[in-house]
Amino acid sequence: MDKKTARIRRTRRTRAKIRNLGVNRLSVFRTPRHIYAQILDSTGSKVIASASTLDEQVKGEIKYSGNCNAATTVGKVIAERAKSAGISKVAFDRSGFKYHGRIKALADAARESGLDF
Repeated sequence: MDKKTARIRRTRRTRAKIRNLGVNRLSVFRTPRHIYAQILDSTGSKVIASASTLDEQVKGEIKYSGNCNAATTVGKVIAERAKSAGISKVAFDRSGFKYHGRIKALADAARESGLDF
């Protein structure tokens, strides 16, 4: 089993558990250059809020989009957008990525900005 297949298996397992909870989920995806975050409704069919290093608001605040500083900025922005949409509690979906580095930086920034998960 290669690295990508193992990550996708972890993703499926996590999302199945979150689906049983029936809460909105904060889904995170990362590439070497960018990081993306979306808040999806409990059914998983509608995006409520989103932020990424490609957003104009985020681009103005960061120098390089593939590091922890950029992930922290995205975490703050997604938390602000979630609050404006009336969401305060979410389940964190790390999409099978290890909880360290940029994923952890985004989660910590979102928690500090008021999201509860």
